[in-house]
Amino acid sequence: MGAWGYKALESDDGFDTINYIEDYIEDNYFSSDKFQLDLGKLIQRLQDIGALGKSFDDIDFYYDNTAMALVELFFIFKDDGYLHYGNGNEIQEGLKLRLAEFKGDKLALGFLLLYMQDMINEVPDEDGERESVELWRDSNSFEEWKEHLNMLAKRLEQELK
Repeated sequence: MGAWGYKALESDDGFDTINYIEDYIEDNYFSSDKFQLDLGKLIQRLQDIGALGKSFDDIDFYYDNTAMALVELFFIFKDDGYLHYGNGNEIQEGLKLRLAEFKGDKLALGFLLLYMQDMINEVPDEDGERESVELWRDSNSFEEWKEHLNMLAKRLEQELK
């Protein structure tokens, strides 16, 4: 599964999401000025490059982890006022100084909430299962993962109020 913890950011897929976001920032915010990161635009970019499903019928383990990692990053910024993940690097240090806001409108937050709810409700793919849920169910960390997923969904619900 490529994970060393129950959070999406504690997985190879979570690191992929971070790399996609860093690439997005480098492509769109190349000056040294402060900038705002838009959750909706990030979702669109991740869909365009095939890291996130374009509809809720596109059910995939990778898409689930990407969505979950994006929610985790959003709340890291909301809680701490800057993005931090992993062991830190030059890009993170630059982001700490330049990223002024990580905003999410109701459409973007609602999209991610539906993703989390589909995972919680174990909405199956065309093969009759949701791979992310099945893999976690077979692990020793299923309860922690499920609790974390529920917490992310609740926080998204609060953001939408």
